[in-house]
Amino acid sequence: MKVLVVGGGGREHAIVWKVAQSPKVEKIYCAPGNAGIAELAECVPIGAMEFDKLTAFAREKEIDLTIVGMDDPLVGGIVDAFEAEGLRVFGPRKNAAILEGSKAFSKNLMKKYNIPTASYETFTSPEDAIAYLEKNQKYPIVLKADGLALGKGVLICNNLQEAKDGVKELMVDKKFGHAGDELVIEEFMTGREVSVLSYVDGNIVKTMASAQDHKRAKDGDQGLNTGGMGNFSPTPFYTKDVDDFCQKYIFQPTVDAMKAEGRPFKGIIFFGLMLTDDGPKVLEYNARFGDPEAQVVLPRMKNDIIDVIEACIDGTLDQIDLQFRDDACVTVVLASDGYPVSYEKGFPIHGLENFKNKPGYYVFHAGTKFNDKGEIVTNGGRVLNVTALGKDLKEARANAYKAVDWIDFQNKYYRHDIGHAIDEFKG
Repeated sequence: MKVLVVGGGGREHAIVWKVAQSPKVEKIYCAPGNAGIAELAECVPIGAMEFDKLTAFAREKEIDLTIVGMDDPLVGGIVDAFEAEGLRVFGPRKNAAILEGSKAFSKNLMKKYNIPTASYETFTSPEDAIAYLEKNQKYPIVLKADGLALGKGVLICNNLQEAKDGVKELMVDKKFGHAGDELVIEEFMTGREVSVLSYVDGNIVKTMASAQDHKRAKDGDQGLNTGGMGNFSPTPFYTKDVDDFCQKYIFQPTVDAMKAEGRPFKGIIFFGLMLTDDGPKVLEYNARFGDPEAQVVLPRMKNDIIDVIEACIDGTLDQIDLQFRDDACVTVVLASDGYPVSYEKGFPIHGLENFKNKPGYYVFHAGTKFNDKGEIVTNGGRVLNVTALGKDLKEARANAYKAVDWIDFQNKYYRHDIGHAIDEFKG
């Protein structure tokens, strides 16, 4: 098979790495890819939103399967564009990707089908949003831009002034553009945050191993929200009882709800969950692999990813026995100092060769490229995902942090406490 992967971050590197292990695959292309992906795939200088160019390339190269890693093209309708050309593609159509593309849609879906989530209201006028906030007596409260905002369009406001400033930022100043045209205001939930990725074939859902993200930029969960500074899998807080509840009241009901709405979902649903005192509730849905969740879940997956993806497309997921290793995986994001606000790029990266021939240690490239001298240099806020397996979470974490020291670049920055929740687990 010839496979095309759309995207160029750490998630796509993990997908390409997993695809490369399939005996069914003889050639991988990635658009646009990055310096790390280039070791495994032929990188093609086509942007993820250039649907015409991507479909033309897929036809020209006789691509057998295209895997879409990113949210923007999915929400924009890339799957519809490929299907219109008779091309085989993995991901939800535009009318199903709205599950991630509109927070107002997903909240209304959950309300209609009694899927547990935080109570909320939606607003299209900043004046109405502020009037509601002035009547609200309960803080903190959460503001969410309706549309895609690079994982950053969520504000937790501790008082009325912060909330008013947040409405201005999202709806008036349009910090995230049209994502702020509609606003969701919801109750602040407390508890453990857990991520569960799943494969969906339009009818049934099969969940992958659980994971736990670290969104804040600084140690101790301080600082600004980012796209994710590290992750671990599995999370000990996602117990058998929690899984039983979620399978019955959240996972399958979501797939059934989308089908009932005439929006059958085929692809990946990422369930962002909060384990509250009142039971698990949905924080958010994503319509693709998480980043950096994919980097800790895919190394633990035993199956050939091509088999699973084809079953999702063909509606035969019930025939797949999805299996994960018993060990644990931790990834630490090496970022550019100053991320997620402002940072310099273009610094040479040293030490990548240290990962060669070291089973259980991986480095997935998130923001890298080749410079004019052919050196691999930093090219983003999140630069690398240093990832390691271990027999349990503590060993995996120790291995990941050991490997962090193998790599160096100017303005290298990372959190020192990824997986700190493991120490608090009293299972």
